[in-house]
Amino acid sequence: MISPDDITGLILAGGLGSRMGGVDKGLQTFNGMPLALHALMQLQLGAAVGRFMVNANRNLVVYESFGAPVWPDGMADYAGPLAGFLTGLEHCETPLLLTVPCDTPLFPLDLVPRLAAALEAANADIAMVSAPEVDEDGAVRLRPQPVFCLLRATLRDSLARFTAEGGRKIGAWTARHSTVLVPFDRPHDNPRAFFNANTLADLQQLENSPL
Repeated sequence: MISPDDITGLILAGGLGSRMGGVDKGLQTFNGMPLALHALMQLQLGAAVGRFMVNANRNLVVYESFGAPVWPDGMADYAGPLAGFLTGLEHCETPLLLTVPCDTPLFPLDLVPRLAAALEAANADIAMVSAPEVDEDGAVRLRPQPVFCLLRATLRDSLARFTAEGGRKIGAWTARHSTVLVPFDRPHDNPRAFFNANTLADLQQLENSPL
C-alpha cells in the first residue's frame, strides 16, 4: 500500500489565466476561498497526501500565506502545465508526486487512493484521471484529464529532457512511459468533478452546481 507520507501534492497555479482576462486564476474565489487554497484544503481533507507545495508565478507572498512551499516555474514565459510538473519533480522529496490544477475545485476526496491503487496494480509510472465529458454530438465519453496525475519522482530527468527538447504537451510526454488511465465514472461520482473553470462565468456556474 502506498502511504500518504510517500506522496507530495502539487497545486498547479502558475498559468496566465488568459481566458479569465489575465487574472491570477489561483486567487479567484470559490465559495469565498481562493481556488488554490480550496484545492490545498481539499487534499488535506482527503488525508491521502503527506506533503504539499504550490506552483505559482505571480503573487508569491499571497500563495506562501496558505502555509505550503511555493515554487515558480524554472522555465521562462509561462511554458504551461509541464513546467509546473517539472518544478514539482525538482522539489519533490517523496517517491510520488500528485498534480492537481487550481481551477477544478470539485475534484473528489478519494482522488488519491484511487490513483494510487491503480498505479500499484498496473506497476505503472503514471496514473492519470479519465473522466466523463460530453462530446459535440451529445455523447458522454471518458476523456483523459492529464493535469490530474500521480507520478513517480524518478521521472524528473525524463521530463527535463523532454522540455529541453521543446516538448510542451503532457500527453506526448506521458506516452513515453507506462501510464494507466483511472476512470472516475462510478455511480456515486460527480459527473462535473473534473470540470475546470476557464472563465469567471465557468467559476460562477461551478459554485452553483450540486455537489
